[in-house]
Amino acid sequence: MKFGVLVFPGSNCDQDTYHVISDLAHQPVTFLWHDSPSLENCDAILVPGGFAYGDYLRTGAIARFSPVMQSVKKFAADGGLVLGICNGFQILCEAGLLPGALMRNTGLKYVCKPVHVRVENSATPFTNTCSLGEVLTIPIGHMEGNYFCDQATLEELHRDHRVVFRYATSAGEISPSANPNGSLDNIAGICSAGGNVLGMMPHPERASEPELGGVDGMKIFHSLVGVMAGPATSPR
Repeated sequence: MKFGVLVFPGSNCDQDTYHVISDLAHQPVTFLWHDSPSLENCDAILVPGGFAYGDYLRTGAIARFSPVMQSVKKFAADGGLVLGICNGFQILCEAGLLPGALMRNTGLKYVCKPVHVRVENSATPFTNTCSLGEVLTIPIGHMEGNYFCDQATLEELHRDHRVVFRYATSAGEISPSANPNGSLDNIAGICSAGGNVLGMMPHPERASEPELGGVDGMKIFHSLVGVMAGPATSPR
């Protein structure tokens, strides 16, 4: 198995994500440059956080046109595993791999802090080492993490169990007080219809070592490694 970490001008979590895969998950990994269409025979693609192209137009709006993203779209359409983190989630929405959009946080302030997220679907390639309803503590760091979609899309996401993470209290309660950015229905992460693409605003790579204050984020990466090493896990 082989992981690929995309690198855009302005990416700032690409090295962190690479470190987690290489030094903690002990898996082969390579950087994939935005200007090249080659995915170098990678088996999973990670779209890291940061400020791709400076977010000068709109978060993820310029990155979606990169040559590498055209290859990622085809890769995902063929069932390939794609994980978008923070700015990566924004890029996946802009590229049409996931529905909806990430808008500015309510309060119009950058928010950077650990949050609690409840696992709403534990049967995806990204959450199979988690328990349904488990509460994970993972940091966020964003200005535009306010997830929004129309009512029909929201109903579809719920019907097909595509809401994977929701902001919650430490006890697992879904409440406005636990929502750090105004996200619709406390949504922190969703997956594609096929379950092979996940976008999430929290940064699992920032919760991967005890030195960082917690290791809950490693469950995401261990899930990916496990599913790549064995039979694929379908979303429930």
